[in-house]
Amino acid sequence: MDATIHSVLSVNYVAAIFLIVLGLYTVVAKTNLIKIILGLSIIDYGINLFIVSTGFNGGTSPQFTLSELFSGQYFVDPVPQALTLTSIVIGACVDAMALALVIAIYKRYKTVDATEIRRLHG
Repeated sequence: MDATIHSVLSVNYVAAIFLIVLGLYTVVAKTNLIKIILGLSIIDYGINLFIVSTGFNGGTSPQFTLSELFSGQYFVDPVPQALTLTSIVIGACVDAMALALVIAIYKRYKTVDATEIRRLHG
């Protein structure tokens, strides 16, 4: 791999780690349930970026015809991309379910502050 590919991969890895750390900070430091759910989503985005970056090796798309295929040609691994696509769909469903739970909590307790909800139940 040449230096350009290494620099792209290192930027992707740094961005993925930044997103994961930012999401963890949001989950730990915030008490608003909606912000906690956003933090979990940010963690999910960081993990997806990391998975896609591991599958990139400087190759091209694995879609080709026989006339376009050359000896020694590198292709991007499609398995991490398929896993990431599945993860995005599952993450969207988890976010929707979590937000539905926050709506139910708000209707019952009239707050989305996690410390207030804990205080109400002892």
